[in-house]
Amino acid sequence: MCLSVLWAPRSHPPAQPGPGGGDAMTPILTTLLCFGLSLGPRTQVQAENLLQPILWAEPGPVSTWNKPVTLWCQGTQEAQKYRLDKDGSSMSRIISKTLDSENKVKFSIPAMQWEHAGRYHCYYQSPAGWSKPSDPLELVVTGYSRPTLSALPSPVVTSGVNVTLRCASRLGLDRFTLIEEGTHRLSWTLDSHQHNHGKFQALFPMGPLIFSHRGTFRCYGYQNNTPYVWSEPSDPLQLLVSGVSRKPSLLTLQSPVVAPGENLTLQCGSDVGYVRYALYKVEGDGLLQRPGEQSQAGLSQANFTLSPVRVSHGGQYRCYGAHNVSSEWSAPSDPLDILITGQIPDRPSLSVQLDPTVASGENVTLLCQSRSPMFSFLLTKEGTAYPLLRLRFTYRAQQYLAEFPIPVTSAHTGTYRCYGSHSSNSYLLSHPSDPVELVVSGAAETLNRPQEKSDSKTASHLQDYTVENLIRMGVAGFILVVLGILLFEAQHRQKSPQDAARR
Repeated sequence: MCLSVLWAPRSHPPAQPGPGGGDAMTPILTTLLCFGLSLGPRTQVQAENLLQPILWAEPGPVSTWNKPVTLWCQGTQEAQKYRLDKDGSSMSRIISKTLDSENKVKFSIPAMQWEHAGRYHCYYQSPAGWSKPSDPLELVVTGYSRPTLSALPSPVVTSGVNVTLRCASRLGLDRFTLIEEGTHRLSWTLDSHQHNHGKFQALFPMGPLIFSHRGTFRCYGYQNNTPYVWSEPSDPLQLLVSGVSRKPSLLTLQSPVVAPGENLTLQCGSDVGYVRYALYKVEGDGLLQRPGEQSQAGLSQANFTLSPVRVSHGGQYRCYGAHNVSSEWSAPSDPLDILITGQIPDRPSLSVQLDPTVASGENVTLLCQSRSPMFSFLLTKEGTAYPLLRLRFTYRAQQYLAEFPIPVTSAHTGTYRCYGSHSSNSYLLSHPSDPVELVVSGAAETLNRPQEKSDSKTASHLQDYTVENLIRMGVAGFILVVLGILLFEAQHRQKSPQDAARR
């Protein structure tokens, strides 16, 4: 077997080609390690009825910059020489075969550079003449930052339903290529268009899907003037087909409203006995899979730890269960929203619209408001699985506000806070308001604010409590005076008949 080095590697990476195509890159040829090698213009006489050669690349036609690549050209046992041509180059690389038992040769690139990318053909020469060219091989080098690949509505879809794969990048890339990994390496290429949020993207419709259509995909982006210089590959996205098995449940072991840096664990479980679970974030980059574990209650469950919490963890999640590695996935769980606080600098205020004491069963209104523009407001209750309440804003008296009616029962006892959010991303919240506490005592319910940090506010609250106590004492004194008068009149009436009898 004979070896030919096409270009010498550079000692350091060149600048990435920009929109104008970058530097003019002239191939640098080294000493060729083979006898019988010649370089010259592409002059050939093709023989009829010769088998077409086969050209392929190892480890593949898409290579990372500065990594080695080998091009193989396979002909027949009668082949004496092999030639490799690159479109756009006037030079050919020719290798003379050294072993009669071989029907292929390799052309090695020890370090892939920008100038190595392009379209190649190979030929072989036998006593009958030169063969026809092989099918083209497009050799690609990657260099741009990687795009993101996501599935809409989800990478796990019901059999027979369509799904769309979205490849997106903040770079101004002209085209995106989607590749399905595997033996056949199917690929699709689409022009990009700019999304409302500034990203460039391409949407690849897939489906309707059946169970055998499961696969793993990656996508790349490139510019029209450098079609063989691609971005780095996206993270892999596994496309799965779900069935009609009973959906699992998804919950969080902490509050779904968390701040960056905190710990967060999502738990997916079911009594069906699934042996593995998958967690998916809507419009996320892929699936997280975990084996199921049996609990003492006979439930199967898996924990997904998202710690420390980052802003990118905000979003909507679903999970799936499966019985074994080859089976299809269950129906999706109900959605779970994870909200990240502190992403809007403003802090709304929360207040109560009612008297301090109300009867059980009545409603109170918690008012969340802000002078800064907010699209919606969220009300939370600490320490329980109380459902999150979200209302769209109302603009009144130069305030953005929302009014939350709350029933006054023992089940609604607790501490409440509210947050604001913008329309661009409802999963990113403002800082929390100061807390408002609903306290239930006996048959009456009272709403109190906890002690404020400010001394003036503390004095104001103490004064409010003093006035209330004075009113209570005054009412009690009045009742005692009335009772005294009634007793005095009763005694007077009892003595009057006795005085008359004596007289």
